[in-house]
Amino acid sequence: MTTFIEVAGPSGKLFLPDDVVVPALSDCLYVPDELAEQEWLRMRHEVDRLSDDGTVRALGVARRSRARADALEARALARLHELRDGSRYVAEEAALELRVSRQAAQRRCERARALTQRLPCTLAAMHDGEYEAYTADKIVDITDHLTPAQAREVDARLDEKVREGCFAPGDASQIRRAARRLVQQVDPDGQAVRARRARAGRRVELPGEDAMSTLSMDLPAEVAATAYARIDRDARALRDSGDERTLEQLRADVAAALLLAQPATGSDATSTGSTASPGVGAMVYVHMPVDTALTMSDQGAELSGYGPIPGPIAREIATNPGSVWRKVLTDPGSGVPQDISRRRRPTQAMRELVAARDRECPYCYRPAQLCDFDHLRGWSICRETSARNGGPKCECHHYLKDEPGWRLDYDPTTGTATITSPTGRTYTKKTRPITAPITAPKPRPASEPDMGSDVAIPEQRRPAEASPAEPNSPLNDDPPF
Repeated sequence: MTTFIEVAGPSGKLFLPDDVVVPALSDCLYVPDELAEQEWLRMRHEVDRLSDDGTVRALGVARRSRARADALEARALARLHELRDGSRYVAEEAALELRVSRQAAQRRCERARALTQRLPCTLAAMHDGEYEAYTADKIVDITDHLTPAQAREVDARLDEKVREGCFAPGDASQIRRAARRLVQQVDPDGQAVRARRARAGRRVELPGEDAMSTLSMDLPAEVAATAYARIDRDARALRDSGDERTLEQLRADVAAALLLAQPATGSDATSTGSTASPGVGAMVYVHMPVDTALTMSDQGAELSGYGPIPGPIAREIATNPGSVWRKVLTDPGSGVPQDISRRRRPTQAMRELVAARDRECPYCYRPAQLCDFDHLRGWSICRETSARNGGPKCECHHYLKDEPGWRLDYDPTTGTATITSPTGRTYTKKTRPITAPITAPKPRPASEPDMGSDVAIPEQRRPAEASPAEPNSPLNDDPPF
């Protein structure tokens, strides 16, 4: 008697004789549960008709699929790192395709290498749909300081506890506590090292939304941006004077010293000098069209390195007694500032004009006043140093343009920046001009009768045509590329 076995593939379910379903064939087909999950992922509006049980099942499918996608991403990032021979620009290439910041891509690359090289059981659990990247991050952080052999031992023992049902695999807090206990068992003498490593990871960051920023405390965006610029300037001054602390450590120590009215030198600093004299402020740029400044409009205001801010907030910043106004003339047709010169090195005025025009690195969000001035076409080729042939580049992208396989193009007239990666993929970002270009009025159709200037012809209302959202507008909240 022949027994038929139900198998499933991308084209549907099949009933095949048991002697036909060999291991090699079954490995190429989806098992019924996996096929069912693939069908669930293709649902859209059908979700609105699910019962409560179906809705909860959909949540489980989404979780498992997300975990498997995180595992796939980790393996792909580790492979890309191997193919690029560990290049420092792997994160840059990955960020363009993943549509995240370079810093976020760097963290994902570090997690991918840890999972593939040190935590194989955790990676397998992700592939099985048990751990998402959030849970895997906890294990990576706890085992970061261990040797590869110690990390693999903690990974295996943790996986064994999960399989024994000691705690739920989806409880990230329990997994973190269990991993920490295992780390203490595997490396009991490393607690002091771990404490020092944690203290060495101090840093200052500046995220925020709605004209507010977080610099260890909530502040108006312009106050936080000015404070961060002062901290960054003093930290770089200490580093240039020979201080051996990292730039992130210097920023954290300078911030603490300024708050406590103390010199920014510590016991681990090699420099005996202090920070710049108090009372010297740092500069931040607020770009605002004249109609916004005159309260005729609330559009167009932007804080350099932060993004758009409301017009009323920009006017409050501009009317502050300590604010300095500077006139920038723009082309009314394109809204782009203009200037030109023939020197090899840019003048300070040219640097300031480029900073006012571009506002930030065309390829990321670093403020232009903190970037390098770079010739768009090499000086040896065109012998021209001008705003037309110059633009800001952060240190990372300034070096990236000389990497084999990479190409960076920028047109300051249109504000269009394009990156071409070593695989030939292109990513484009378009910067919105400071002022909206003036467009000519549309000519009246020839079929429309001319009845004199005293006669008003009511215009027939037509359905509005859908148009693509303007870059950087609320309707197009895409990453830089």
